[in-house]
Amino acid sequence: MCAYRFIYMLVSFSSVGFGYGDNLIFSQVAFALNEGERVGLVGENGAGKTTLIKLLLGQLYADEGEVIKKNGIKIGYLEQNGGYESGNTVYGEMREVFKEELAAVEKLSALSAELALCEYGGREYAALAAKIEALQKFVASRDCYNVDVKIKTVLNGMGFSDFYDRVIDTMSGGEKTRLKLARLLLESPDLLVLDEPTNHLDVNTLYWLEDYLAAYKGAVFVVSHDRYFLDRVVGKTVEIENKRVNLYSGNYSKYKILKAERYERALKEWEKQQEEIKKLQTYVDKNIVRATTARSAQSRVKQLERMELLEKPFLPPRPPKFNFTFENNCAKEAVTISGLNLEIGGKRLISGGQLQVMCGEKVAVLGENGAGKSTLLRAIVNGGNCAITLGRYAAIAYYDQEMANLNGENTVMQELWERHVSYSLTEVRSSLARCGLSEEDVDKKVSSLSGGERAKLALCVFENSRGNLLILDEPTNHLDLPARESLEEALKAFEGTVIFVSHDRYFTEAVADRVVEISEGRINSYGGGYEGYKREKEKLAEEKRRSEEEERRRERNADREKSFRSKEDRGREARLKAEIKSIEADISLNEALEERLNNSLADPAIAGDYTKLCPVLEELKAVKEKLETLYERYGGLLD
Repeated sequence: MCAYRFIYMLVSFSSVGFGYGDNLIFSQVAFALNEGERVGLVGENGAGKTTLIKLLLGQLYADEGEVIKKNGIKIGYLEQNGGYESGNTVYGEMREVFKEELAAVEKLSALSAELALCEYGGREYAALAAKIEALQKFVASRDCYNVDVKIKTVLNGMGFSDFYDRVIDTMSGGEKTRLKLARLLLESPDLLVLDEPTNHLDVNTLYWLEDYLAAYKGAVFVVSHDRYFLDRVVGKTVEIENKRVNLYSGNYSKYKILKAERYERALKEWEKQQEEIKKLQTYVDKNIVRATTARSAQSRVKQLERMELLEKPFLPPRPPKFNFTFENNCAKEAVTISGLNLEIGGKRLISGGQLQVMCGEKVAVLGENGAGKSTLLRAIVNGGNCAITLGRYAAIAYYDQEMANLNGENTVMQELWERHVSYSLTEVRSSLARCGLSEEDVDKKVSSLSGGERAKLALCVFENSRGNLLILDEPTNHLDLPARESLEEALKAFEGTVIFVSHDRYFTEAVADRVVEISEGRINSYGGGYEGYKREKEKLAEEKRRSEEEERRRERNADREKSFRSKEDRGREARLKAEIKSIEADISLNEALEERLNNSLADPAIAGDYTKLCPVLEELKAVKEKLETLYERYGGLLD
C-alpha cells in the first residue's frame, strides 16, 4: 500500500500585477510556493525582486490579481543588510526565541518541587500530578530540554561561538544582519524569505548555512547573487524579466540551460510564423487585384486574420562588457612577500607571511571574516612595507569594495573624464556605456547612484587605469548576475596578474588559478584553483580527524594497559562492570514502573477513586525512593 504525503500551498500569486504610478513593474505573475520547497528568485537589479517580496509579505498590495496565503502561516523575513537593535547579549537574544519552552521547563521544576511538599495521596497531590503529566507532554513535544543545544548549534555555525556575551548594540551592521539570520533559523517559520543571506558570511559559514537549509523543515524563498549558493540550495528558480515572471525547475545552473533552450524554441517558432506570414502576405499582395486569383487571395487574408500572433521572444539587454588591457607587462615575479607581519588595532593578523605571485597568475585570497584579507590587499597597494616587493614595471589598478575613491559630488561623466582628460567626449561616453551605464546615468551625481550603478562606475574607472596588476576587493558586491558573469569573462581573458578577495565561490572557481588562505596568522597557498583548494582542505580535515581518532585510541589503550596490570585488577574490573550492568538494568525496570504508575494517575477511573489511588501513590513513592538509592549507588561506582 502506497503512502501519500500531501504537499500544501503556502503562498500563491494569481495573475498579480503591480506598478508605481505609470511605471509597471510586472503583470500576470502566477506561481506558488509550497511546503518544504526551496525556490530562488533572480532578475536584474531593478527588475522588481524586492517589490515581489513586499507583495508576498503584505507590505504592498497588488493592483490586479491576488496574493493568497495559507491561514496562520508564519513567515520569517531577512532584509538585505537588515539587522536589529537590542541591548541584550547575543545568547540572551537567542533565548528570547524559546520563551515558552524555557517557561515550561521552569514551571515543571516548580510543580515538581511543589508536589514533593504536598501530602501524598490527597486531592491536591493528584491535581498536581495531572498538571505535571500534561506539562511533560508539552516539554517533550517542543524538545524543551534541548533549547541550549539548538542555540549553540546555530550560533556556532553562524560564526558567533566567541560572541555569546557580546551586547548586540555594540556589533557592526554586518554582524547584526548575520545575527538576525541566526534568530530566524531558530524561530523555524513555515516560510523563510531571505534577501541576499550570503552577504557578510565567510566561506565556512556559507557551507554550514547551505547544509542547515538542506535539512530545514520549512520552505525557503531566497534572493541571491551567489550562484554557488543557489546551485546548492534551491530546486526551483523564479525569474523576473521584461515585467513578467517565469518559473524553471532546477537550480541556477539548470535554469540557465532551460532558459536558453526556451528562448531558442520560442525564437524558432516566432521566425517560422513570421516566414509564414510573409509568404501569405506576399501572395495576397500579388493576387488580390487579379480577378482570377482574388478569391484565393481573400482566403489567405482571412487566414492571416485568424492567426494568433506570437510575441517575439524578449532578448535581455546586453550586460556590461569589461575589457582589461595594459601597455607593458611586469617582470617574472609580480609580487613577493617575505616575513610579513600585519596587525590592525593591536590585533596581529599575519605573522611571518610568505607569498610569491608570478606574472600572469590569478590568485584568490580567502579566509574568515577579520582574518586580514582586505588588510593584505591594502598593504600591497599602499606600499612602504619592506616585506612586500613589487616586480619591475608592475602597475597596480585597485578596486576597493567601499568605492571610497569615487567623488560623490561629481557627475558620472566627470568622474571618469577628470581622471583621463585626454579622452574625447565620445570615448568617455562609450567607455561608460560599455560598462553598463546608460545615457541617462552619465549626468547623475555619483552620490545618487544605486549600489549596482556605483559598482559599474567604479569598475569603469578601474578598467581605464590600464594596470597590469589588478587588485580587487569584493568586486562582485552590488553586481547582478549578468554583470558578474561578464566580469568573470573579462578577468579570465586578461593576460596580466590578478589578486582578488571574493566571497562569491562561483566567481572564485571561474577566475582563480590558485587560492591563498589566511588562517591562524599564516598565508597558506593551494594549487589547482578553487576545486583544488576544496580538495586539499577536505584532505587536511580528514587527516586531522584520523589523527585525533588515533590519539584517542592511544589514550584508550594506555588507560586499558594501566587498568589491567594484574589478575586481581582484572577481577575487580570485571566485578565492577557486572555490578554496574546489574544496577543499570534495575534502574531501567524501576523507571519503566515509575512511568506506568504516573500514567495510572492520569486514568480517571483511578484518580477519581480514593481506594484505588492510595495504593498507586504508595507504590510510586516506594519506587522513587528505590530509584534515588540506585542513582546514588550508580554514581558512586562510576566515580
